[in-house]
Formats: sequence, C-alpha cells, structure tokens
Amino acid sequence: MRVHVKKSITSLLAKQMIDAAAQKAEEIGMSIAITIVDESGVLKAFSRMDTAPLVAVDASRKKAITAVGFGFPTGDAWYNFIKEDPILHEGAHNLKDFILLGGGAPIVVDDTIVGAIGISGGHYKQDEICLNAALDVLKS
Repeated sequence: MRVHVKKSITSLLAKQMIDAAAQKAEEIGMSIAITIVDESGVLKAFSRMDTAPLVAVDASRKKAITAVGFGFPTGDAWYNFIKEDPILHEGAHNLKDFILLGGGAPIVVDDTIVGAIGISGGHYKQDEICLNAALDVLKS
C-alpha cells in the first residue's frame, strides 16, 4: 500500500501568524479578519478583530483558498498572470471561492506549501501590510 505524506501548518504557527497580523492591523489603525487554511484548503484557524467588517470574513477565506489552490499570492501576482488573457481573466472569476483581491498568500516552509493565509478588512494594500507581518513570522 502506498500513501502520500503531507506537511501541514501547525496550530501554533497559525496562532503566531494571526497574532502578528492583528498586531500590525492595530498599529496601522484597522480591524481585520484572518483565515488560515492547511495545505488542502481546510480551515485551520480564524480570527475576526472587533469592528472588522462582516464582508472581511468571507473575503479572507476566499483569499486563503485562492492562494493555497494555485500556489501563489492573490492580488498583483494573480492580476499579472491573467490580465493579458481574456478567457482566463473572465473564467477565473467563475471558479468557486476565487478572489483576485490582494491579501492572500501561500504559507511555505522548507520549500513546501503547508497552508495559506487570507487577510481582509481594509483596502487590499492595507491587507497586504498585515499579511507581510504574518509572513515575517516564518523568518524567525
């Protein structure tokens, strides 16, 4: 019998990333929702700061799912990938749980995608500031 062993984000790492993103959000004066999924796109951790917009809950989830499903960040990376391809540009928006907005990224440990994170609550550039703070946890 053969099995495939997958590496997955730990609960501890997910919590550390959520804490870093929330701290950055507080520093820049906003409230966010943070979704972390495992390598298969299954919810691992979630947090919604007080006063974060309700729409941020679903947007953060979609950002995480899009990032883990395709293996690269949402936002500029996705836009640059599809902008010159009208069929892909229109078709991608019909994928379940796809979102183009910035604020989502794969979580990569030892060159392996172990999950993804999605952040929403402000302009997508603000979301990306909080995202980068969360991803900085991987460097320590």
